[in-house]
Amino acid sequence: MTAPTPALLPLLDRDLSILAFNERVLYWAVRTDVPLLERLRFLTIVSSNLDEFFEVRAAPQVTAIRAAQEQGAALPAVLQALIDRAHALVAQQYRLYNEAIIPALVQEGIRVVPHRDRTAAQREWVRGHFTKEVRPLLMPVGLDPAHPFPKVANKTLNFIVRLQGRDAFGRHNDVAILRVPRALPRLLALPARMCGGRRLFVSLTSIVRAHVQDLFPGRKVLECSQFRVTRHSDLAVDEEDVPNLRTALRQGLHHRHYGMAVRLEVEAGCPDPLAQLLLTQFSLPPQVLFRVEGSVNLVRLAQLVDLVDAPKLLFPAWQPVWPRGLVQGRSLFAQLRRRDVVIHQPFESFDGVLALLREAVNDPRVLAIKQTIYRTGADSELMRLLGEAVRRGKEVMAVVELKARFDEEANINWAEALEDVGAQVVYGVVGLKTHAKMLLVTRREGRRLRRYGHLSTGNYNVRTARAYTDLGHLTADEAITADMDAVFSHLANQNHMPQLQQLVMAPFALHDRLLELMAQAAEAARRGQTARIVVKMNALTDEALVQGLVAAGQAGVDIDLIVRGACILPPQLAGYTERIRVRSVIGRFLEHTRVFYFAWGEKEQLLLSSADWMSRNMLRRVELAWPVKDPAQRQQIIDECLVAYLHDDRNAWSLQPDGHYQPPVDPRTGHGAQQALMQRYGAVDTAL
Repeated sequence: MTAPTPALLPLLDRDLSILAFNERVLYWAVRTDVPLLERLRFLTIVSSNLDEFFEVRAAPQVTAIRAAQEQGAALPAVLQALIDRAHALVAQQYRLYNEAIIPALVQEGIRVVPHRDRTAAQREWVRGHFTKEVRPLLMPVGLDPAHPFPKVANKTLNFIVRLQGRDAFGRHNDVAILRVPRALPRLLALPARMCGGRRLFVSLTSIVRAHVQDLFPGRKVLECSQFRVTRHSDLAVDEEDVPNLRTALRQGLHHRHYGMAVRLEVEAGCPDPLAQLLLTQFSLPPQVLFRVEGSVNLVRLAQLVDLVDAPKLLFPAWQPVWPRGLVQGRSLFAQLRRRDVVIHQPFESFDGVLALLREAVNDPRVLAIKQTIYRTGADSELMRLLGEAVRRGKEVMAVVELKARFDEEANINWAEALEDVGAQVVYGVVGLKTHAKMLLVTRREGRRLRRYGHLSTGNYNVRTARAYTDLGHLTADEAITADMDAVFSHLANQNHMPQLQQLVMAPFALHDRLLELMAQAAEAARRGQTARIVVKMNALTDEALVQGLVAAGQAGVDIDLIVRGACILPPQLAGYTERIRVRSVIGRFLEHTRVFYFAWGEKEQLLLSSADWMSRNMLRRVELAWPVKDPAQRQQIIDECLVAYLHDDRNAWSLQPDGHYQPPVDPRTGHGAQQALMQRYGAVDTAL
């Protein structure tokens, strides 16, 4: 089905919207009511997000900048705005770190001590550490025709050094490159005996800089600057043209570290000639040179949060409760035969899902277990349970998505480990990522086989299940589990997909189904019926779905969109989108739940999904959406995932027609959806 075409709507820029999301995340580091170490954590999250933004999104922009320069043309306004916005965001980060967070840490007796402020005893200790632990791993390379510029891997810490004097052969090679191994810790705690009751640390960069002269005996170091290059890191493998995708991806992982350079970070004081030398070496335009007032990698400061034992500077500990729909200690199979269960993470524990899998592994009547694997992490109890199921004689099929960005190596390792013990491992469909989250257990019960399933909006990852909001759905519904089995069969043998009864699958039907639901709501509104659409998702960038929403709004449908990240739809735009409101909730937990609600007249449709409203999810991925049949559970989802967020006036930002977001008036007061859910599920201090 093709979306109706309303009057041409000027869409917002996706990349600017991504940067706007990171500005909202950085706001949590600005807020003085947020615990200090959590502010630092949010600061480092923004740096990590920006790394990924450049690694994935920046290559076309860098190419466009180069082309404009070669032609002597001005940059397009949107591209210039993107460059300016990125530089402003980075500058704000470092200003916040230097002017607010560092002084606040010092007040708490926590400090990363620069070389100039170290006592004699501290300097002696640092020199000893450098001599024993750091110096043996450093190998500076002096540049000359026999020693060309060394290969610099993505996001590694390096120094560029300018030297005075001649080398051992009487030559004037005055520039050297020093690569710092990733194996070295970036922060070290000074011994308590020399801290005076405070918690003091030294950074690896300051250790190297303080002793860089030792690396060049007989010569004088004139200038020295950290630098870091970011490279395009999206793995591109032609699945149609490789005999073994796993082997091709493993080979490609090494090349990822040396892709096209897209960003250069140097210290603010780096001399212009050295910065220009680096730009030339990496074929980068000056627009992507970032001079920073501090370390070139703020991400590594996240280690400080773990090194400092200061609970008062962190959020109050949150312990997810056992899922309320499950009785602990009783058979989950027996419970699911009576009713479905919805688990709202992280307010309820992912342990309910692990309990189902453990019971399946240990139950001799369970014959088969099938599961999709997207991001489980390098250390996964769930994957170990699948291996144990194989050893106990059960049929195990794992659909492993090898192309899960930046998780490729972990997934390849798990695929090989499962194959080694005898599991059937498949890699989905050529040309598509398998992003659907499914676990299906087949059990013999008397003369029949019964299936039990788990569907989720999020990944099978214990760590992120404590930090991301998601919905998991446990069910023994025959129609839903039969559909799940059909999807698994399709992923294994790629036969034609049968007509599904309950599940809606991308890339075959989900896109059209969503457009159809919008059109039905629009038609009802034209007939004078009340019509409503409320959607919660992580991103809205598919133009056909945007146009479908615009058409529905122009027909009279009231629309609320809760979009955490990028959104290209400008709401409240006169003549186009007056009935559409867009808000983004940024909280302690990362919003990850996808809930799609449509209502018109007496009809109502609520779907949970693994998919965001992006073209890649709808057309280039295997995704699922599914209904929740139990009326009480549907209402629970509406109340907790939609109504609570529509009433959030503490952490919700409102998107304006021009693409800017209006912050909450006062994040210390009012209703916060996450805070309300924490109070609903457990009695804790939820000031934030």
